[in-house]
Amino acid sequence: MAKKSKPREDFKTWGDVFDQFTQRTVYKLISQGHFEGLESPISIGKESNVFSALRKDGSKVMVKIYRLETSDFNRMLDYIKDDPRFINLKKGKRNIIFSWVQREYRNLLKAREANVSVPTPLTFSNNVLVLEFIGDDAIAPKLKDKIPKNPREFLDNIIINIKRLYKAGFVHADLSAFNILNFNEKPVFIDFSQCTTLESSRANEYLERDIRNISNFFRKIGARADEAKIRKQITNQ
Repeated sequence: MAKKSKPREDFKTWGDVFDQFTQRTVYKLISQGHFEGLESPISIGKESNVFSALRKDGSKVMVKIYRLETSDFNRMLDYIKDDPRFINLKKGKRNIIFSWVQREYRNLLKAREANVSVPTPLTFSNNVLVLEFIGDDAIAPKLKDKIPKNPREFLDNIIINIKRLYKAGFVHADLSAFNILNFNEKPVFIDFSQCTTLESSRANEYLERDIRNISNFFRKIGARADEAKIRKQITNQ
């Protein structure tokens, strides 16, 4: 949808994410000038849908919309409850989702400050997050869909980014070939709502899982990946 005048009912054609509350939130962001209108779906997930959207200057952004009724609130709460930034979180499904979106926005800001390769977060409202578009005309493919020409070099770049995030006090906590984009043979990390501070009691567990997921993927495509060595590179321990 490239124009503001696109009928509201057309929102409902994509994944049942556009309840009336979400429609109002999207139109609020449009009225504030963040984008002109949704263009096409990029991904359809269990908890959120991601769309490309056009801006006045013809450039694109990504719009991530979390579902208000079908998201896994218990999983979200499990990550948030150990986050010192959300100790005053009010209970309730919508409050959890709104905090989840805010958390992703704040985590991305911290990652950018640490020079981690991530989309720039632009703004958020309620259950909607607006992000920098990663790609040229089309969105950059996920790592699982585009094997790097030089797997070892790509893995080294992933390790560098994990280390930068770790030094900034965070663990991605859900890193895999599904949430790393391959943009011009460089990794771009996405999906930061579950990203966790090192203060979390489960931070070490999450880091081990991230390293294991990445190592397993690269071993499958023929690259050497020693998990113990990678962990030492990241933590200097």
